[in-house]
Amino acid sequence: MNPLSAAELGILDWIAAHCQSAWMDVLMPAITRLGDSGMIWILLGFAILLFSRKERATGFQVLTALLLSLIVCNLLLKHAVGRIRPCDLNTAVELLIHRPGDPSFPSGHTSASFAAAMVLVLTKWRGRWAALALAALIAFSRLYLYVHFPTDVLGGALVGTVCALLAVTIWRKWLDKTAFGRILTRSKEENAP
Repeated sequence: MNPLSAAELGILDWIAAHCQSAWMDVLMPAITRLGDSGMIWILLGFAILLFSRKERATGFQVLTALLLSLIVCNLLLKHAVGRIRPCDLNTAVELLIHRPGDPSFPSGHTSASFAAAMVLVLTKWRGRWAALALAALIAFSRLYLYVHFPTDVLGGALVGTVCALLAVTIWRKWLDKTAFGRILTRSKEENAP
């Protein structure tokens, strides 16, 4: 085991020793499930896109950031790095969720969460701080549940943030002024006959 992994196991063991409780053992798996496959963020992105006429562009940017996160994090980095999970190094830990089958670095839950939440922050969406708090809780849940190292979560947050910045930049520099952009940003009044 390399020194970094050993130090990170110490952090996870500290979290287990100081944060674990019966109610957290129920809450953390529920919070992590919100991030499964990025589903909460996908649903939020589509809800904004379909039901918030003024903010359709924000919904599109959330979905774009999630797609970028999927490609960069889950399809490229995880398999390129191939990092073992902490629960595979410390097999004495009793997992509260099923062991994920993919490599550990970076955290896909964290990457998707920060990709979506940071788009909402950058576009000043009204629920942005709640979304960012949920992203942070999902990230922490991965540590609490002993399925990611701290650097996996930090890497996921960084990848997600970069994907958010890319999605917002793509929108602002290339799509906003196109016919597609005008369709998404057209208000209800403009659509009226």
